[in-house]
Amino acid sequence: APLDGSQTCDVLVIGGGFTGLSAAYHLAVKGFKVILAEQARLGDGASGRNGGQFGTGQRAWVEEMEPVIGQERSKVLFQMAEDAKAHMMAFADTHGIDMEFAPGQMSVVHKPSYMKDYQAHPAFMAERYNYPHITWMDAKETAERVGSARYLGGTRDMGTGHIHPLKFLVGLAKAAAGVGARLCENTKVTKLGTAGGKVVAETPLGTITAAKALLAVNAYGHDVEPVSAAHIMPIGSFIGATQPLPDNSPVIPGGESVDDSRFVVRYFRKTKDNRLLFGGREIYSANSPAEIESGVRRQISEVYPALADVKLTHAWGGYVGITLPRTPFVREVMPNVTSIGGFSGHGVMLSNFTGRLYAETLAGNDDKLRALRDLKIPPFPGGRRFRAPLLFLALNWYALRDRI
Repeated sequence: APLDGSQTCDVLVIGGGFTGLSAAYHLAVKGFKVILAEQARLGDGASGRNGGQFGTGQRAWVEEMEPVIGQERSKVLFQMAEDAKAHMMAFADTHGIDMEFAPGQMSVVHKPSYMKDYQAHPAFMAERYNYPHITWMDAKETAERVGSARYLGGTRDMGTGHIHPLKFLVGLAKAAAGVGARLCENTKVTKLGTAGGKVVAETPLGTITAAKALLAVNAYGHDVEPVSAAHIMPIGSFIGATQPLPDNSPVIPGGESVDDSRFVVRYFRKTKDNRLLFGGREIYSANSPAEIESGVRRQISEVYPALADVKLTHAWGGYVGITLPRTPFVREVMPNVTSIGGFSGHGVMLSNFTGRLYAETLAGNDDKLRALRDLKIPPFPGGRRFRAPLLFLALNWYALRDRI
């Protein structure tokens, strides 16, 4: 139900995705009075529209992060991501959530210039990060496991996997409501500020006054708070799902998920009922499902020519939040208001875990969020007026580089 008049609480959570619902659950368990305000339906943003892949580590590889932040801090962030995986699995098991987990993720190479880095990655992870779950695949093995000769090689990570994200989110929301968190859908926060040492959020349905607030809107909060908006950029991502493929289809016979080496990444996997779910960014007009479908179909046909005419039963899009260094944005953006977002494609596991860490921090436990708060996340250049056009130009430039 939506908010029904002005209310007070200990903690206001703005945003009903993974981060917000996880925080609401863990705060309520610890005895906080929690109100969560979601402007649409729970999971209506990236949490309910994504491809469901866990990934490993942060969005940027550790080989990229070490020279910037040092090996010690890189290891802390990697372990945080591993803890996030374990948290998701344990939470689903404890609460009986059938999130359709399937093991394995393949990262495949589409350009010869990337081969050396991908070949070196498994040994680097095993030796420096004690992560032995990644193996190298040559072109033959890659073709067999992906079901396509499009790629030159790749890595296979059996220490991770993929889920049905909306099923997990629904289970998480039920768990949060079950421990006393008040979840208000169709409750848009139109203004956020502070008064008398309290956080005050205005909505068309009443005012919420709280001691603390978590801004967990990721790519959907540019009208609420300017600091987060300057550091977290929304970019569109589009997905299509095919009709169920035959049981003997050569497409991803092992059931792993796949992401490719493009900067404008393509990601795909098979669902529990044997559909190919294929996602990517490289669609420049998406005013209707038909336009999304045509763009996704073009990308599918490049990887799987035999599926060029396959029926797409579903096509949808939404926005993910990215930051310039592709690491999460965690910051106190005004007194008693913390913003968390910008997971840059690794939000399935990281967002859930940071919601939990926020609750633990408020409860006075070990402040593990500090590892993310201490990261230097610069704002996007261009200010409000020009940052979106600049990002559009940059993505098109990288998309061109991906093709040549």
